[in-house]
Amino acid sequence: MQDDRPVVGVIDYRTGNSQSVIHALNFLGVSNRLLTSPTELDGIDRIILPGVGSAGTTMTYLSHAGWPDALHGRVVEGGLPFLGICVGLQVLFESSEEQDATCLGWLPGRVRAFDAEAVRVPQMGWNQVHRTSAHPFLAGLPEQGHFYFVNSYYAHPADDADAAAVTEYGVRFTSVVARGNIMATQFHTEKSGPLGLDLLERFAKTPKEELCPA
Repeated sequence: MQDDRPVVGVIDYRTGNSQSVIHALNFLGVSNRLLTSPTELDGIDRIILPGVGSAGTTMTYLSHAGWPDALHGRVVEGGLPFLGICVGLQVLFESSEEQDATCLGWLPGRVRAFDAEAVRVPQMGWNQVHRTSAHPFLAGLPEQGHFYFVNSYYAHPADDADAAAVTEYGVRFTSVVARGNIMATQFHTEKSGPLGLDLLERFAKTPKEELCPA
């Protein structure tokens, strides 16, 4: 019998938490593969870019491996569902103050540093996320829920419509972005208990036509 379940590819760029995402997907019964090169994208139906570490280092690795062009073709032009986690959210924007990095530029906006004189940096631990969007990626979640963060920087979208959820930490910042087939969380879904696993499962298992509004 043919298995029609989507196969989720998890990009391994060595500075990220790819293995913990793989573990969570296995727990959820999601078919997945760890991707070390764009040449391994054949047969992949959805892509996750997880991450911990810095934006500049992440972009350097992705660029050396040929990921930006490959992902642009599959995701931006081809409509493949994409989920970024932590730094995987930040590199979606045009640039980051962290290492003065030029990022993927899929979404307009810039990543800024928290004010270390106003709050403890990095933010590390559970914080409340307030849903602000009706994007299907967030359907079924409460309007407010707690998720696990580790971040010193935060995204500031130029288009308010891209902000799907917000969080308070010295400033009100975007903690989830969602535009069509492009989704991302600043918090670690795989470390955020049942609510985080619900988001991973929704991304991995929801039919594409329901998950990705035009």
